[in-house]
Amino acid sequence: MKLNFNIDRESLKFKIWIYFSLFAVVLMAILWFLQILFLDTYYEKMKIAEALKTANAIISHYGEDDLAEYISSISYANDMYIHIETGDGTIIFSPTINLDRPPQPNNSFFVKKAAVKNALVNGTQKAASVIINERDRNNTLIYGTYLDDTEGQEVILYIFSPLFPVESTLDILIDQLKYVTLISLILAFVLSFLISNRISKPIVSITNSASELAKGNYDATFEGGQYSEIIQLADTLNFASSELAKSDNLHKDLIANVSHDLRTPLTMVKSYAEMIRDLSGDNPKKRNDHLQVIINESDRLNLLVADLLTLSKMQSGVEWLHIKEFCLRDSINSILYSYRFFSDQEGYRFTIYCDPAIAVTGDETRIKQVLSNLVNNAVKYSGEDKEITITVTEKDGVVRCSVTDRGPGIPEHELEHIWERYYKSSYVHSRNTEGTGLGLSIVKEILLLHGSAYGVEGRVNEGSTFWFELNSVSG
Repeated sequence: MKLNFNIDRESLKFKIWIYFSLFAVVLMAILWFLQILFLDTYYEKMKIAEALKTANAIISHYGEDDLAEYISSISYANDMYIHIETGDGTIIFSPTINLDRPPQPNNSFFVKKAAVKNALVNGTQKAASVIINERDRNNTLIYGTYLDDTEGQEVILYIFSPLFPVESTLDILIDQLKYVTLISLILAFVLSFLISNRISKPIVSITNSASELAKGNYDATFEGGQYSEIIQLADTLNFASSELAKSDNLHKDLIANVSHDLRTPLTMVKSYAEMIRDLSGDNPKKRNDHLQVIINESDRLNLLVADLLTLSKMQSGVEWLHIKEFCLRDSINSILYSYRFFSDQEGYRFTIYCDPAIAVTGDETRIKQVLSNLVNNAVKYSGEDKEITITVTEKDGVVRCSVTDRGPGIPEHELEHIWERYYKSSYVHSRNTEGTGLGLSIVKEILLLHGSAYGVEGRVNEGSTFWFELNSVSG
């Protein structure tokens, strides 16, 4: 069995693992560098700082009655030898004189302190330090500083602090660092692998789901794991998937509905053309009747194509609005003028309740299209009294225009679907008027482009009221 060890070096999982591991390696290298190479230097600096701290404490107690007792406690606590003398060599404090059980400093300490004294006398600093290196003994730090002047005599404080060899400590540190480094690197590699896998797993899952979505599987779901950013990405993709599914369903419905609507008039055109050719070609009256049917069906096809083109432009964002101020009453009158045939020949009554002074902002041409579709819809589904009312009201800078008919109405459960393409209520019965089933969908898209509120109210046997809102010029 052949194992596949191919590694994607550009993957997020691999890079997180490498970066985390490199960080652990660098951290261990810095730890080794500081602990091994700088241990001696750091130890010496620490002892000098400790001597300085002790010197400052003695200076603060200098002149007090308990000075010898205080120095004794400091000497035993810090393993130091403290010696105080004047500039001419008069001893003020010495472990061999002032202490019952004095520490036993090496005699060379007192010989080497001359170097510290010379550094103080000849230098510009008030403190100096010297490290004594001895072959068979521990190295010693001698720290000297001025205490005070007593009758013109300079008083010098000497602190002797042994520097124990760090080789044994260094060996212990190296042994410990070996285990610490090994354990730390193993934990770093394992932890980085687990973290990288945990982060990349939801991304891989989203990628696989996206591949399914690209193949047309809109049921694919996206899971974001436990990270906010990836969860937001997954939620966005789930929303996009649902919208694509809706769009695909609408596309399929549109193709099916358009195919159905086109088939009928095309069949009619073909049938009547064949009738003219075979039967009524020599009969002027029948020929003219058949040609009129062809003309009517051609007009119906032209209207359907025009509505589809308009709806497609609006939904794709190609259609632009030309916003301006206009009088809504004038727009309503111009629309109703084109419906005078229905009032003159079929007895329809159009009633307008609108203040002529009301002006709105919007695309006048498109708003006229909205009014035309709503009036046509009211005519199509009006009641036996053929009464249609257009009411315009203004409140708080918002103008509401309502178109009301007294027809059979719309069941409440169908109100939210009435704006869908080709949707027809199961209850109402319309008159034989021209229409493509896209009128209310076009109304919806125009009002969405305006950012306008819209809606429909109606009950069975009580008629329907379609309304929309526009911003008032006065508001």
